[in-house]
Amino acid sequence: MRTPMVMSGSGERILFVHARPGDESALTGGTIARLCADGSRVVVLYAVAHTETDAAISAALAELGARVWHRLPQASAQASAQEFESTVRGAIDALDATAVVVGTVDDGLRVVAQAAAHEAGLPVFLACTVRQAAGQRLIAIDVGAHLDQKLRALSHFPARWTLAERTRVLADGATDVVTDTETFLRTDAPRTALPAPTERPARPTLTNRSLGGLGGLLLGILFGVLGTIAHQVTLTLFGVALPIGLAIAFVGIGALLLGLRLVVGDRFVVGLAATGLLLTIFVLSLRGSGGSVLVPAGWPGTLWTVVPALIAAFVLAWPKLPPRRP
Repeated sequence: MRTPMVMSGSGERILFVHARPGDESALTGGTIARLCADGSRVVVLYAVAHTETDAAISAALAELGARVWHRLPQASAQASAQEFESTVRGAIDALDATAVVVGTVDDGLRVVAQAAAHEAGLPVFLACTVRQAAGQRLIAIDVGAHLDQKLRALSHFPARWTLAERTRVLADGATDVVTDTETFLRTDAPRTALPAPTERPARPTLTNRSLGGLGGLLLGILFGVLGTIAHQVTLTLFGVALPIGLAIAFVGIGALLLGLRLVVGDRFVVGLAATGLLLTIFVLSLRGSGGSVLVPAGWPGTLWTVVPALIAAFVLAWPKLPPRRP
């Protein structure tokens, strides 16, 4: 069975976490040998104090093809969870690990090692038997081709067990058979919850649109009247007549139409405001019954009748901006 942890030529970098020397051979020895044979980098970290010599540890790992191992600084059974987790994180970073295998049977150490790996976003493979993970889907690694390496590695720990062919006899008399399969339970780092989709704003009802359109129409009429009255106002500065009234009128109608478009976002309302504005300018530009004219001939009057229409067309034609994401 091919898994992300055992893939030929994959360049995997796997950190194995075990309680004490010998456990790596008994629980994950075949997997370590297979990974090393496939060209993966393997580092073994021991969590608690041990009496095995460094030479025995190195010899056992050499049988499996591994060369690098570490232990907790001044490792002891009293080492704090914070020290252990910090050491695991440091080993993950130093190796630039792609996965973590946890072989320790101590529940506390398992939890801490798993938390450190998940914090780094790495998958964790928990070494366990079918009985230990009843009802859960396990990953079975075929290590038959590396069984001899595993048995030779086990032979370097005579104080913990003796071997009779493929039977391991523990110091307390218990026995187990060294099989050609090692099983793991994979746990992945929890994924960050995706933000809930933003609900689209409810479409305005016909009544709301009608009231909004009426308000826009009245505002357009009001700005049309005020602008027509003010557009002829000038300010003389250093002998030059500045069309201050015309400039203010243009700014006012631009702010009105653009503000409605941005705030209301309904072209219907903006269109009615533009209609009220332009109709008011047109009506007031006509000659009255007494011959009076509010929009006299000349360039200010011409601009006042043309530019508002251009501003309205520009605001209405501008594409709708997408809503900002939170």
